[in-house]
Amino acid sequence: MKIVVIGGGNGSYAAAADFAEAGHDVRWWRRNASDFAEVTKAGGITVTDYKGSRPVKLVPTDNLAAAMSGAELIVAPTPANAQADIADRLAPHMADGQVIYLPPGTFGSYIMMKRMRDAGCTADFAIAETGTLPWLTRKQSQTEVRISTRASRLPTGVLPARKTEEAIAIISQAFPDAIEPIEDALSGALMNAGPIIHPPLILMNAGPIEHFERWDIHNEGTQPAIRRVHTALDNERIAIREALGYGAPHFPLADHYETSNWMYGNLAHDKLVGSGDWHEHLELKTHRYMQEDIGQGLAFLVSVGEWAGVPCPVAQGLLAVAEAVSECDFRKDGRTMTTVGLSDLDLATMQTMLREGL
Repeated sequence: MKIVVIGGGNGSYAAAADFAEAGHDVRWWRRNASDFAEVTKAGGITVTDYKGSRPVKLVPTDNLAAAMSGAELIVAPTPANAQADIADRLAPHMADGQVIYLPPGTFGSYIMMKRMRDAGCTADFAIAETGTLPWLTRKQSQTEVRISTRASRLPTGVLPARKTEEAIAIISQAFPDAIEPIEDALSGALMNAGPIIHPPLILMNAGPIEHFERWDIHNEGTQPAIRRVHTALDNERIAIREALGYGAPHFPLADHYETSNWMYGNLAHDKLVGSGDWHEHLELKTHRYMQEDIGQGLAFLVSVGEWAGVPCPVAQGLLAVAEAVSECDFRKDGRTMTTVGLSDLDLATMQTMLREGL
């Protein structure tokens, strides 16, 4: 299958390597093409996982139009704040039948489709999103990536939902046996694990994060008090899902820590900690855990809860503390039902849009 991989972060490196090794025709593109200079010079990257280390041949491209021509799937494991710009760049090149996959999305499916429609794109395509990055992974250099584990379950919602069957069939070719279709793209957005995992970890570890040069929020930083807040926050997420009519499985975060039945499967948390890759320096105010998982993800979750009339005091409290710590107004400048232009919709109108698309 012809797959476009967008971006140059941890997930994009893992995606490009995995798809190439699986025999797909990979077209790897990022907005700053010069950042691929070392990859181009090396003729690919080195991937390290449970099988060991090995080279993977990859030739990045700076020609997005050529990359998109004939592609069936576009995988964009990029930050949420990049989605609007990427949508603007993709709009002239979209074709009927193509599928964009956002792992995860933070309701980027709607934002990107709206941007592309506003830009005049009339192609009949779908955008899908899931609840986590399909790899626990970290770049080791500009030509090396280490994958600690891969997702075994990816609950995936599609916009428009009427195209779910055909979109899931395409995505499943890239992620065999992992894709689990769910109701729609908002359901997919409300599976996003980052806004549940990371806000308690960084806010309740703010002292050691700022004191020590390096700190592992997933090891020393994951203590029983924080896990209790995780559970309370996740219960609010599940209550919001249920109020909107979304059914189980809700992929409760407790399963990530306590069972093998979450998105990453067996011993994922132990593998993450054991790799040592998350013992790292964090700039608390500017790190993606703050600006994306809170400023985009948690802010969106709170706004959906308020829109749906579901009490979410833990999420609201964490968002308020994060705004004080970061000195950012995430309600005004982050991703919310208001900032994406949906706060005035009633549930029935929202459901129609999710089913039929834009």
